[in-house]
Amino acid sequence: MLDLFKRKTDGPSEAEPPKRSWAERLTGGLAASREKLAGALAGVFGRRTLDDEALDELESALLTADVGVAATAHLLDDLKARYRRAGADADPRALLRESLVALLAPLEQPFAIGAERPYVIMIAGGNGAGKTTSIGKLAKWLQQQGHSVLLAAGDTFRAAAREQLAAWGERNGVAVIAQTGGDPAAVAFDAVAAAAARGIDVVIADTAGRLPTQRNLMDELAKIRRVIGKAKDGAPHARLLVLDGNTGQNALAQVAAFDQAAGLTGLVLTKLDGSAKGGVVAAIAREHPVPLAFIGVGEGIDDLRPFKAAEFVDALLPAA
Repeated sequence: MLDLFKRKTDGPSEAEPPKRSWAERLTGGLAASREKLAGALAGVFGRRTLDDEALDELESALLTADVGVAATAHLLDDLKARYRRAGADADPRALLRESLVALLAPLEQPFAIGAERPYVIMIAGGNGAGKTTSIGKLAKWLQQQGHSVLLAAGDTFRAAAREQLAAWGERNGVAVIAQTGGDPAAVAFDAVAAAAARGIDVVIADTAGRLPTQRNLMDELAKIRRVIGKAKDGAPHARLLVLDGNTGQNALAQVAAFDQAAGLTGLVLTKLDGSAKGGVVAAIAREHPVPLAFIGVGEGIDDLRPFKAAEFVDALLPAA
């Protein structure tokens, strides 16, 4: 078992201070979904009357923006009810915003570190979802909250993954427990023990990227969770799934599969880079509501923020 804390020159480069506000970056990150909605909503809301034609256009726009069938049906029913209550002079765009915020609000649950020490966070996700980068950003966020952090490099068969995590550890001033080959569950177990011995507040345990359709890999994820529980009663205390914001409706299948294997407590939505399919958040809220702990809009170390339903909807819906 190796304790990686070494100087690297090929790790993530220092990000320049952000020149745009968070709201501006989030709006840019949701540009693709926003543009899909813009044309249709301009026609619908330009008439300011929610007749059948307007509702049909709105339905098509929401489906095109990856909101999903169930969430779209819910939003249309809710919008019609709000319109009836508010009267014909109401602004349909404002009512749709209210409906979307109400749908997403249950996903907005502040992520907090409990009293357990070490507090263990297990990170899962599909191949290429952005887990390692998200772990680096999450470590920084936790340090800003006053917590000490230790990382466990659970992707034991990919040297590049271990090196990338080590680089993030160096960047944050955080130790990384790693192993060449072997059992990822053993790495997580040793990391929890090391954190307890060193008085570390939080362990973030990485797991190798895996497809939810590969049963053996999902079973391995469940095993990692069990082994962490043997290292620390009640752990892992948080089980986060990292989702690539470009996967669209496939994200729903991932949430369901990883929830079954690991018992998810939260989600991290990454790669909101302008091409992301942000409407899927509404689908998740309607069909498999797991709290959305964080969203990420870029590669910078500070480009990870807690999810806020109202600001997300403001970035998703085109302005009048």
